[in-house]
Amino acid sequence: MSSLLRGEEMCLAQLFLQSGSAYDCISELGELGLVEFRDLNPSVTAFQRKHVNEIKKCEEMERILGYLLREVKKADISLPERDVNPVAPLPKHVMAIMEQLQRLEVELGEVTRNKEKLQRNLLELTEYTHMLRITRNFVQRSAEREPLQVQYEEFPFLEKETMMDYSSMQRLGAKLGFISGLIQRVKIEAFERMLWRVCKGFTILSYAEVDEYLENPDTGEPTKCVVFLISYWGDQIGQKVKKICDCYHCHLYPYPSSNEERNDVVEGLRTRIQDLHTVLNRTEDYLRQVLIKASESVYTWVIQVKKMKAIYYILNLCSFDVTNKCLIAEVWCPVNDIPTLRRALEEGSRKSGATVPSFVNRIPTSDTPPTLIRTNKFTSGFQNIVDAYGVGSYREVNPAPFTIITFPFLFAVMFGDLGHGVIMALFATWMVLCENNRKLKNTRNEIWNTFFEGRYIILMMGLFSIYTGLIYNDCFSKSLNIFGSGWSVKAMGWKKEDMHGNRFLTLDPNVTGVFKGPYPLGIDPIWNLASNRLTFLNSYKMKMSVILGIIHMSFGVILSTYNHLHFRKKYNLYLVFLPELLFLLCLFGYLVFMILYKWLAFSAKDSRHAPSILIHFINMFLMQGDGLQPLYPGQTGLQIFLVVIAVLSVPVLLLGKPVYLYWLHNGSHRLGMYRGYERVRRNSEEELYLMRAHDMEEGSSHSDLSSSSEHPTEEFDFADELLHQAIHTIEYCLGCVSNTASYLRLWALSLAHAQLSEVLWAMVMRVGLRMDSSLGVLFLVPVFGLFAVLTVSILLVMEGLSAFLHALRLHWVEFQNKFYGGTGIKFCPFAFSLLPSSFEHDGLL
Repeated sequence: MSSLLRGEEMCLAQLFLQSGSAYDCISELGELGLVEFRDLNPSVTAFQRKHVNEIKKCEEMERILGYLLREVKKADISLPERDVNPVAPLPKHVMAIMEQLQRLEVELGEVTRNKEKLQRNLLELTEYTHMLRITRNFVQRSAEREPLQVQYEEFPFLEKETMMDYSSMQRLGAKLGFISGLIQRVKIEAFERMLWRVCKGFTILSYAEVDEYLENPDTGEPTKCVVFLISYWGDQIGQKVKKICDCYHCHLYPYPSSNEERNDVVEGLRTRIQDLHTVLNRTEDYLRQVLIKASESVYTWVIQVKKMKAIYYILNLCSFDVTNKCLIAEVWCPVNDIPTLRRALEEGSRKSGATVPSFVNRIPTSDTPPTLIRTNKFTSGFQNIVDAYGVGSYREVNPAPFTIITFPFLFAVMFGDLGHGVIMALFATWMVLCENNRKLKNTRNEIWNTFFEGRYIILMMGLFSIYTGLIYNDCFSKSLNIFGSGWSVKAMGWKKEDMHGNRFLTLDPNVTGVFKGPYPLGIDPIWNLASNRLTFLNSYKMKMSVILGIIHMSFGVILSTYNHLHFRKKYNLYLVFLPELLFLLCLFGYLVFMILYKWLAFSAKDSRHAPSILIHFINMFLMQGDGLQPLYPGQTGLQIFLVVIAVLSVPVLLLGKPVYLYWLHNGSHRLGMYRGYERVRRNSEEELYLMRAHDMEEGSSHSDLSSSSEHPTEEFDFADELLHQAIHTIEYCLGCVSNTASYLRLWALSLAHAQLSEVLWAMVMRVGLRMDSSLGVLFLVPVFGLFAVLTVSILLVMEGLSAFLHALRLHWVEFQNKFYGGTGIKFCPFAFSLLPSSFEHDGLL
């Protein structure tokens, strides 16, 4: 819990790694994920570092592995279970893996190219067969047509001998030619227009659509094609037609000059197609065998190459000592993990067989350490909410432990409905029970991943919504009469004539027996039938929102004391915390007191004479109200006293801290440091380091302390400190007003959710329930389906997202800015499990 509240204590350490064991030591550290490495060669470019060639080899292996994974996915071969976690391969085994991958790549490339070539040949033969079949139909149709009405003077017998072949036309001296082929269906209209415009009518185009889909060789997608036959006069026209066909990417095939030649070609094509199918099937079977064999080891290779590349990247961050026999690395490490770090280095040295062991040494530093907050699967979601605002500064109070309770509670105040809370809790419970399901965890749907990662947040929001739904006594806009209402109609003594003659009747709680007592849990169900229900709930929820808001903000101000004490800034308790708390409680804390006092002091008998809290609160600032009925004796004097205290706390908050720091730096003794490091001369660097380590453990602030004699104290700028404190004072004082009003969103969102739920019930469900015919039950089924769909889509998803965003804003702006800086640097350990994989991003794994 201490780690979650304040983060782990960090230290800067030096690792002395022997050259022969550095690879194994870093491999052990990557498996554990304990340390964050610092770059000791910031001025050296990535291409000038020592292990750049090894990284290039790893990238080449990643390229081959990507090619293998794409081919495996294209063949629809499932990868084996990914439970293996192989260690990083030794450098002497890298060449064996590289040769194996290259051999697989060459073999797959040859087989794939042969397969593509066979498929291309098969497609050409299939297209040629379709062309011969369909163009034969063109000739047969031309023979069956009626004689042409136009008489050709040059060849008057053409209308009689329509089946005349190309050799007969040549004997007659006509330069008649034919071009046939296939074109995509979407291009045929433009192709026909282009032929007409260019060839001036010296061509005759006949075309027909192929019945089946043919594979596009460029995209691999099935496309519809059209077979065409072009008859043209003259060689020049023929050249133009061929150029047009090339422009439209037509597949041209030779046109037979006689029927005998056509039949011979068709018979030869049929035989070749059968042979190609046989060879292609064998090629595909062999390719699948190769891919299945590769898929058995490809995941192991991916993990090994990823780890190996990461190790060489870390080695590039290290520097060599003067003898080039030892590598030096600087790491940030949690203090509690130092013994584990030493054991990991010993294990790495033992695996490599090094004679000299590697070791670790803590070093002093004035740099701000990164922030490490250990979380589990339950707290990680709430910690992500806090980190989205900003990573906490080193060792400052972390809002996440309190957010676990306050965030779902404030959400539930706006979302309070028993039925909706049960649905949300059941959905989250299902995700929690199935959290180890690989299909649910490894999807590429970002929206689903967001819901799944926040399953514990949704579960807590659902459970708290059930609680607030019971408090509001609201379940799908209906009340539950579990304990029996505390109101009784019989005691009013109304007659039947009064009941039927009056649409609205008022229950008087002052009449004996009408009001028996408050409902045991939440709102009395009789308010669901009352005409003034909305007025009553508005007043109740609005005051409740103000009370919760003041408590939430006061708690945030109180949490700031833990930062002041931990960072040894006790003066902030008197000059910052105390004025802030007095200003908040003297004004808005008093408002909460008046609300609670009015609830307790006035009963149903004298409720008509109860004064208005809003009027009294306004008159408190105006110091008026002598003519108004007081809420309690001595009210005016107490209000004046509270206003004076609140006003006096403002100049203390504005000037107290800058003046004190000015006196601290420029006093009679000229205090150079708050902890007095400069007044103590240390000859031993070890003693100085131990003092700093103890000071860091206690949480000393680096901004108020000087590092050492090597790092002289920065000059104190009074104007800068005064300006900073003035901005903080203005922001806090105005923020107390605006933040208090901002908590009224709890009331507004709760009212909106309740009214939407009631409207949905009245306009959908009530229509189905009011049907009293025999078809009412059948009609109720689609009505209930519509009601369920609208409830989930509008009231659960849309309203839930709205309440989530408003609860997020209340924590970021109204709560966390009272004590949380959020200006830290997140601790990013070197861990193989946290390394991103490009293959997973591309969906190959």
